Amino acid sequence: MTDQGPLAPVFRARIDPGGACFDAPADQTLLAAAASAGLEMPSSCRNGACRTCICRLLHGQVGYRIEWPGVLPEEKAQGWILPCVAHPRSDVVLQFQSLPWL
Repeated sequence: MTDQGPLAPVFRARIDPGGACFDAPADQTLLAAAASAGLEMPSSCRNGACRTCICRLLHGQVGYRIEWPGVLPEEKAQGWILPCVAHPRSDVVLQFQSLPWL
């Protein structure tokens, strides 16, 4: 038997408008966690460059493994994030301009 270490914490993510919720493990990006829950978010490059997935973080905290050039400092200050590369650090509420399933 191998010791796989502690499991990553799992947070709750909610998408507004619409109110869809999904589990968001800290070791997955928000985009990957949403996809695992059957929710499709806009995306293209999945590496933080194209900005297709950009949304507002209304509540909670996210972190990045490295700093991504896709969001300007002013945008970060206004709450914009890239869920394709953002990992949850708490429960989060995301706001999208439009989603295919709304």
